Amino acid sequence: MQDLIIESEELRKQLNDNIDELKKVGYKKAKAEYEYRVALSKGIMVQRSQGVPVTIINDVVRGNENIAKLKFQRDFAETLNDAAKQKIYATKIELEIVENQIEAERKGE
Repeated sequence: MQDLIIESEELRKQLNDNIDELKKVGYKKAKAEYEYRVALSKGIMVQRSQGVPVTIINDVVRGNENIAKLKFQRDFAETLNDAAKQKIYATKIELEIVENQIEAERKGE
């Protein structure tokens, strides 16, 4: 029983650490989105001022190496954010299992 209580405490700490990590990657995700959107908007305005046909501006701008790199960074940040959420979810499930085991031992099952 003592081992389960120790494991439960460790999982609670891990859960809090995972939540802190989610805050950090969430910020990075938002920042990457911001940087991508601003660069995309500026790129579109440059292309419009150069007389590029409106129908192809989005493709031209998104094909720019810098814009594509920012989009990649945004997408990667989103993936890290999703992974952090899944770590939280998995830790919650593990914690619930351990708590159920503790409860079962207390009831003598």
